[in-house]
Amino acid sequence: MRVSLARALALEPELMLLDEPFGALDELTRQEMQLQLLGLCERGGFTAVFVTHSVSEAVLLADRVVVMSARPGRIAAEIEVDLPRPRGERGDGGSWGAELRFTPEYTETVARISGLLRGVA
Repeated sequence: MRVSLARALALEPELMLLDEPFGALDELTRQEMQLQLLGLCERGGFTAVFVTHSVSEAVLLADRVVVMSARPGRIAAEIEVDLPRPRGERGDGGSWGAELRFTPEYTETVARISGLLRGVA
């Protein structure tokens, strides 16, 4: 996964399309890769369109979450994620994103989007 990201970033894209890139990873590796991606986006100045089935991952990574309906696939809702940035790694070895996961604002946003998904499914 790291090699794939590095290869894509070597081209200095303005836009990256990522279709569940962390889906096959164990949870700890997934969280590490999420934070690395956040840091890369924040430093690199590119936009990423990220497809995921994980609401918590979407809220951590996104500024905006688009909820799709089942067949036919249509946009059912678009939610602004109004959480502070930066969310990537800090210079001291910690991470803003790891701390963000435990805030009321984060859990409320995850709950709101999860509720929307239950209504769409």
